Amino acid sequence: MPSPRRAVFLDHQSLDLGDLDLSALENQFDSLQCYPATSPAEVAARVQDAQVVISNKVMLDAATLAANPQLQLILVAATGTNNVDLQAARAQGITVCNCQGYGTPSVAQHTLTLLLALATRLCDYQRAVAEGRWAKASQFCLLDFPIVELEGKTLGLLGHGELGGAVARLAEAFGMRVLSGQIPGRPARDDRLPLAALLPQVDALTLHCPLTEQTRHMIGARELALLKPGALVVNTARGGLIDEQALADALRSGHLGGAATDVLTVEPPVDGNPLLDASVPRLIVTPHSAWGAVESRQRIVGQLVENAQAFFAGQARRVVS
Repeated sequence: MPSPRRAVFLDHQSLDLGDLDLSALENQFDSLQCYPATSPAEVAARVQDAQVVISNKVMLDAATLAANPQLQLILVAATGTNNVDLQAARAQGITVCNCQGYGTPSVAQHTLTLLLALATRLCDYQRAVAEGRWAKASQFCLLDFPIVELEGKTLGLLGHGELGGAVARLAEAFGMRVLSGQIPGRPARDDRLPLAALLPQVDALTLHCPLTEQTRHMIGARELALLKPGALVVNTARGGLIDEQALADALRSGHLGGAATDVLTVEPPVDGNPLLDASVPRLIVTPHSAWGAVESRQRIVGQLVENAQAFFAGQARRVVS
């Protein structure tokens, strides 16, 4: 008789805001205990006796894994697996599976939303209306902030995988020309331009690549200076890809036409961040919400179900360790 499949979801409120259907996930186990959140001090007690642990961001370190020899499977409710000691899991024979490609439509949509907001100066005009400036205008319209059209402009992409490709298709629908840049640390390709060649050509730059030692601060003061005056920068990937102080300086200097980011180096930014200074002009910051459409989050649930089913059938999928 197979042993009971006891599972715990350590931080389900990081995924489910009460708007998702978890029934298919619950049906994969004899019991599934969902905790809204789990502090480091609570991990040991909650993982004890579980064969399966589901975690979005809760840390599962080597000591925790070693203390739980009954663990068989860790399901990461995200793509990033930096919250799991993969080497320790591998040594202990614990399978680790993640979720992939679930947020492409949501993140691509958010990327274009930010780009359009910068091009149309949406936030500036909304603020002007709220401050009563339109009511005091001398004519029917208020055009205090320069607006640019995306049509005919050139977009530079850093990261041309599934997400970058989706952004490229949306940008082309707006009439933009799309160029792809070479990611540091990756083999050179004829269809990828080195940064020094790409940056001076683009009117807007969007980032869609992972954060590695090679890509950390890949966009710094030197790279920002290579961009055209008035260029737009959008980052919906990882905060550490851009030197945040250099970006703040480039915006203050007036070299850039605007920037938007959905990510910061440390999240949440409990100790502040150069990009949260109210004096930085023409900047939009959103709270790592690009992935968060209800459809995107439900896809994560679906992939967790698939990963559990495949593991118990002896055909594990999306295995990272």
